[in-house]
Amino acid sequence: MGHVRTITGRCTLIALITLAALTAVAGGCGSPPAELAGISHWYTYCHNGGIHETLDVYEPTTPVASAPTLVDIHGGGWVSGNSSIKPGTVDWDVEQDLVAKGWVFVSVNYRLAPSQPWPAQIQDVTCALRYLRGNAGSLHVDRAHIAVIGASAGGHLASLLGLMGNRSIFGEGGLPDQSSAVQAVVDEYGPADLTSPDWSSSRVMSVLSKETFGVSVGQASPTLAAASPVTYVHPGAPPFLIIQGADDDIVPPSQSQELADLLHRAGDRATLIMVRNAGHGLIQSGSGPVTPDVTTLAADVDNFLTRQFSTKG
Repeated sequence: MGHVRTITGRCTLIALITLAALTAVAGGCGSPPAELAGISHWYTYCHNGGIHETLDVYEPTTPVASAPTLVDIHGGGWVSGNSSIKPGTVDWDVEQDLVAKGWVFVSVNYRLAPSQPWPAQIQDVTCALRYLRGNAGSLHVDRAHIAVIGASAGGHLASLLGLMGNRSIFGEGGLPDQSSAVQAVVDEYGPADLTSPDWSSSRVMSVLSKETFGVSVGQASPTLAAASPVTYVHPGAPPFLIIQGADDDIVPPSQSQELADLLHRAGDRATLIMVRNAGHGLIQSGSGPVTPDVTTLAADVDNFLTRQFSTKG
């Protein structure tokens, strides 16, 4: 399917940085998962950096002329992962729920560091949004009702898309005649402030940041500040649902708290769900159960998005 990345390379990287939790975000290293809901197609959406980047589109089995659309951006520390979605994750359950309700669901591949350093990642997902709008008729996408969801690095990119609106801060990324604005954001434990001193306890993120941005997180770097979603918080931002593991030792919970606080201070709508007994990837941490569990969190996402797009409910 289009531009394919090898599983071996991804798993080797994860092993080298001893990031077992990241496998849940990046889609795992085993056999392909069961089928997602709906009728699937894949498309090449951009050719940035000479690479044919692809996205997967899942449409409801009952034909629709135009449907609210959720765009999924995978995690993997900006250096690994692909558009595959793993069963047992919030994103998997949300796809099943929304496609059954008549939504279109899109999962995006994007260029990866270190071979394609920042800002390649945000340029690509920006281009993906513009591609969907430019081809809304054939893809049955409602141009006025597009939301974005992402986990970890994907949450970081999703938050940037939500807060940048249609501004081309990192270059056009292709298709400049189309808008890249989104109408709602679901951020699952995404980095929000790359300059924060809170990163001192996350050795893994320090390595990933150096490979992606050329500098380790937690420094007063103009590059990191420009890549931080908190830099772009403003009144009138789209509504946010933020999900964060309370015991996350890769992306500190303070990252999600800071983003939620700044959004509230700006008068924007933001809901933060702090998941008890959950580490990175919402993997169980300690002896207690993950609370809320994945099924409940997926229902929260479903309800949040349906509420935002109530006219299309």
